[in-house]
This record gives sequence, structure tokens and C-alpha cells, in this order.
Amino acid sequence: MATPPDSPYGDFMMTFETVRPVKHKPVKLEELCKQTKFTRQEIRLMYRGFKQECPEGVVQEDAFKEIYAKFFPHGNSSLYAHHVFKAFDLNSNGQISFRDLLVSLSQLLRGTAYDKLKFAFKLYDVNGDGCITKAELTDIVSSVHELMGRSSHNRHVEDKQTREHVERLFKKLDLNGDGVVTIDEFIQSCMQDEVITESLKVFEGL
Repeated sequence: MATPPDSPYGDFMMTFETVRPVKHKPVKLEELCKQTKFTRQEIRLMYRGFKQECPEGVVQEDAFKEIYAKFFPHGNSSLYAHHVFKAFDLNSNGQISFRDLLVSLSQLLRGTAYDKLKFAFKLYDVNGDGCITKAELTDIVSSVHELMGRSSHNRHVEDKQTREHVERLFKKLDLNGDGVVTIDEFIQSCMQDEVITESLKVFEGL
């Protein structure tokens, strides 16, 4: 793609469309426009920042956790960051490419309520088997509490409150009472219950 010599994106576009990162094959700009709800300008700007922070073209989990830790210095963000990383890792290969990041952010920031709930389900489905168990829900809720910071002297009380919260939430989500929550149950419950929708807003820290 030709870019005028005086364009501020000259060097960027050359890098974006010709340079191959060490660990990831680049995706063409037009393909990213089709796969997401971001504009060409937005993608260009995000890619520039991405390449500065991740010159190899991918984000490893350790680096992802370090980023999260900076935003939540008063809590333990490691476990929650691990779950979010897995949700962003679209190919389940242990790293997040620019495309992975862009597609996920498009779903979260520009997607419909249905799109956002599908992503939320993927986050809660820790082992990726297509359903959420009470143990998985407890794991995520606990990781959110750790993220926000927990008082060690109140841990017993907080653990009890977490269990009670999970019990109430899971009961509402598990529509047929079989002990697991499918994606259809999850989305139906959230769409119909404003309280659940508020309870599941775990992406505000993203």
C-alpha cells in the first residue's frame, strides 16, 4: 500500500504490512477491519502502541500479568489476569497476538450485549468445556476479590461472603438445576435479570 512520504503513518504502514514478527505472522489491515468494529485509523494507532510494547508481535502471559499488576497495585491480580489472558488467547497457544487482542477488544467494547456475554461466559468457563460449574464460578469471583485487595484479618468472613454470593448467583444461572451452566442458560439468565448483569461486570478493569 502506497503511503505519501509526508504521512505520519509512513514508517508504521511499512512495518505493519511487510515486517514479520519472530513468533507471529502479521494480519493485513483490511482483514482486521473486516474482523473487528474498529476503523483503519484506530487499528493503526493501536498497532503502533502494540509494536512498541511487544516488538515480537505477541504478548506472553508473564508480561500480561505485569501489566495488570500496575493497574491493581493494592491487590493480587495474578489469578484474574491468568483467566483474562486465556479468554484473549483465541488460539489457545499461550500467547496473545495483535489480532487476538483486537478481536477481543472489539467484542467487549463495540459488541452487542450478546457479544459481551459470550466473552464473559468464556472467561467463567475456566477449563473450556462449554459449561460453568460452581467451582469455576467460585474461582473467578475469588480472583476478582483478590484483584481488588482482601484484608487478611477478615479472610474468614470474606470467604463466607464469597460462598454465599456464588450460591445465589449460581442458583439463578443454573436454570434447569443440573449443576452446570450452559452458554444458553448463562445468556438467557443475564439478559432477563439486571441484578445478574450487574454482578457479572468483571470487565471494567480491562
